[in-house]
Amino acid sequence: MKLLIELSLLLMLLAVFYTYLGYGLIIYLIVRLRNLMGKKRPTPNDSSFVPDVMLVVPAYNERDCIDEKVNNSLALDYPSDKLHILFVTEGSTDGTTELVEQYAATNPRVHVMGGRQRLGKIEAVNQAMHGIKSPFVIFTDANTTLNSASIKHIIRHFADPNVGAVAGEKRIQLLSSEAAVGSGEGLYWKYESFLKRLDTELYSVVGAAGELFAIRTELYEQVEKDTLLDDFVISLRIAERGYRVVYEPDAYALERPSFSVGDEKKRKVRIAAGGFQAISRLQPLLNIFRYGWLSFQYTSHRVMRWAIAPFCLPLIIVLNGLLLALPGNGLFTDTVYQGLFVAQFGFYSAALLGYYLEDRQIRVKMLFVPYYFSFMNGCALLGYVRYRRGNDNGIWEKVRRAA
Repeated sequence: MKLLIELSLLLMLLAVFYTYLGYGLIIYLIVRLRNLMGKKRPTPNDSSFVPDVMLVVPAYNERDCIDEKVNNSLALDYPSDKLHILFVTEGSTDGTTELVEQYAATNPRVHVMGGRQRLGKIEAVNQAMHGIKSPFVIFTDANTTLNSASIKHIIRHFADPNVGAVAGEKRIQLLSSEAAVGSGEGLYWKYESFLKRLDTELYSVVGAAGELFAIRTELYEQVEKDTLLDDFVISLRIAERGYRVVYEPDAYALERPSFSVGDEKKRKVRIAAGGFQAISRLQPLLNIFRYGWLSFQYTSHRVMRWAIAPFCLPLIIVLNGLLLALPGNGLFTDTVYQGLFVAQFGFYSAALLGYYLEDRQIRVKMLFVPYYFSFMNGCALLGYVRYRRGNDNGIWEKVRRAA
């Protein structure tokens, strides 16, 4: 009995380590080896490749940031006759549609698709895609700011016919006095960016962030209207068809962190629920004999992160406690299990302290990692509960952002 518990504990510890550190280490070594062998993937850089592009901006009740978004979009460094901007303002009730219409009346590059009924972001985008003639579409959020050269950096990759989608980088815009949740989110996205660089070198990134990603228009498939992670599903269905999804770190979207822990929790729980939904809808990608590297990357980077590691963490505590209570010899001495238990107690105590201080707007850098790690995995468990309830309709609740 004790041996079975020990083996289970060891397996779960290895799963957690692999999910957060092991996978990154493995693909880093593979990529370095391939580069040393002269097999580094080239980046297309054909200056004559300047196709028409449609920038699509879903904007439900985003009046407060429309002026900044329109001006930022019009100022992007890309030929003005090649870049068109479509705001999809479905069901907005705060004057967003009317404000964009004012811009459209004076600038032929700006277009608006309104509608009185709120259908949800993805259903509105499904409808908008029917009328888009540009060969490439770039999706971006209304509350983000794109760097000037982002379109050029993204589009150059499509000169390679094997590239079906391009994921830009999401950056969290932090102030020096930012709260722990914002700083933790920033650290998380920095690590994600590091993994995406490796993923794209190995074969393909597994999923794009909705803040900034692009696709070949002809590859767009209508997405189920209750889809929670439309950007993730759209990009992986393109990868499923044999195209690469590449990562472009020099094209980035700046976004402020969530206004509060409560707002970030709401966002993370919904993303986690969307992750479980996506896993159920992308089951063929689990077949490594069919999809090879893509399946390996998808399982390691996403499935393990959403569906395995969060469940292992509480079970590790339980199994660790059982081993301390059971008599008899085992694979390791009681001192090892005592040390492991103390380490977990210290880590989660630091996370709780981080939560306590965050609630009082006190910023302690050394608590960012335990706090945000625990917060993120707790949200994943809550997301699973939400997914199992099965009552999501695909319409996102608006999350407040820091000013």
